[in-house]
Amino acid sequence: MNIWKKPLVASAMAVAAATAIAASNVPQAASAAQHADSPYIAANDGTPLYYKDWGPKTGQVVVFSHGWPLSSDSWEAQMLFLADKGFRVIAHDRRGHGRSGQTWANHHMDQYSDDLAAVLNALDVRDVTLVGFSTGGGEVTRYVGRHGTARVKKLVLVSAVTPIMVKTADNPNGVEIDVFDGLRKASIDNRAQLYKDLASGPFFGFNRPGAKASTGLIDTFWMQGMQASHKATFDSIKAFSETNFVDDLKRVNVPTLVIHGTDDQIVPIETSARATAKLVKGAKLIEYAGGPHGITDTHKDRLNQDLLEFISK
Repeated sequence: MNIWKKPLVASAMAVAAATAIAASNVPQAASAAQHADSPYIAANDGTPLYYKDWGPKTGQVVVFSHGWPLSSDSWEAQMLFLADKGFRVIAHDRRGHGRSGQTWANHHMDQYSDDLAAVLNALDVRDVTLVGFSTGGGEVTRYVGRHGTARVKKLVLVSAVTPIMVKTADNPNGVEIDVFDGLRKASIDNRAQLYKDLASGPFFGFNRPGAKASTGLIDTFWMQGMQASHKATFDSIKAFSETNFVDDLKRVNVPTLVIHGTDDQIVPIETSARATAKLVKGAKLIEYAGGPHGITDTHKDRLNQDLLEFISK
């Protein structure tokens, strides 16, 4: 992945801000989750899950699941766009990420999907379009496999980790386990540097010749990553890389859109989006030529329009 290259450039103010946000929200979450107007919902094991609910409450519902090691903030371009078009847009911070509770245990796809179910059930939303990015793509897919589509109208997978990332006997073209072991080692050694290197390199494609790096995108990726708990982000590496979603994809029975960049250096398109589209009956695949992994930002205008067109049909 070539992810350990550039020096860490971060201010003490940014560190303090990220730490303060996490510290100030989590202790209050358990009690706040008991109130109807709270931005928290309790998971089935009591973990407080922070969520956003934007746009008119009567609008068609779109629910977003974010990638690793980010938070619901990573969807702000899509949420702002669709809410302004009259949609009700909802996104939660995955357990251990963003402003949700930093529980020690249960950082795996089954629990992630159960947490998503807790959000949908608590808000009692129906005819939902589920949109998952990267790890979130696995989360929404496991939700369908585990909880069905009674509340789901459509499914969108963006740069998703489905059907399985790691190389196995059944997935010979997958990513070598050594890559994910390297991520784990880098996380233990200096995860702040790891997140800076990912953002300034392959995530947004800033390591490609002629690419113009955005300091803002690099910094917000780093800030979101550092807001998450080390335990959650470490355990999530196994969850997003080793979970097999083949059976879940075969259970999908709603219209499905798969979107992926052809130059995704994090989740290679050949064994992810192209394989996923073959497993979901009737799925539509849109490839962004030269697009990196983080197309929710680098190709946000095109993605917004593709989402709007698909959801509006």
